[in-house]
Amino acid sequence: MMPNDDFECLYQGDLLAGVDEVGRGPLAGDVVAAAVILDPAAPIDGLNDSKKLSEKKRERLFDEIKAKALSWSLGRASVAEIDELNILHASLLAMKRAVESLPVTPEYALIDGNKCPDISVQCEYVVKGDSRVAAISAASILAKVTRDREMIALDQQYPEYGFAGHKGYPTAVHMKALKEHGVTNIHRTSFRPVRECIALNRNVGLKDLI
Repeated sequence: MMPNDDFECLYQGDLLAGVDEVGRGPLAGDVVAAAVILDPAAPIDGLNDSKKLSEKKRERLFDEIKAKALSWSLGRASVAEIDELNILHASLLAMKRAVESLPVTPEYALIDGNKCPDISVQCEYVVKGDSRVAAISAASILAKVTRDREMIALDQQYPEYGFAGHKGYPTAVHMKALKEHGVTNIHRTSFRPVRECIALNRNVGLKDLI
């Protein structure tokens, strides 16, 4: 397990949930959040910000976290909710749903970022918490692996867009596909590159399956 941050030390002995989300930046797909209560009696080696880990290591830790954590859960906000609420509020909603779905109710929650969702549990935000707090690192891994797998599955339905590679982020490959094939209904129409594509009358993708 990564070294305890001061925040974790403050809550040592309490049921502490770490909370993080993945998917603010992509042009397509849901935003996914996770909440994790780690078990001090079952330490997990190698926890870190999910973005700093290889895919192979994330996949291994994903299974280990689910097996060893006292409690874990996922939450999400849909593309429609992102477009309705904006990405910040949708991310907070996804984290709220993750915390509220925990089978074990935590006494405290530490939230990655600079804002806390509206939850009944006492909480505190931690800037760069996914590399400072083990429970948040675990949450970031669960959220990222879950979302990445979903985008890989969507690649099978929308093979023209390359979702398995870029996971919906605005890479050159993705932007080229948008211009050539248009916008699907898994794209976030509130994001400027997608709006610009719609303005060019490219609002229907080749495989509008969802």
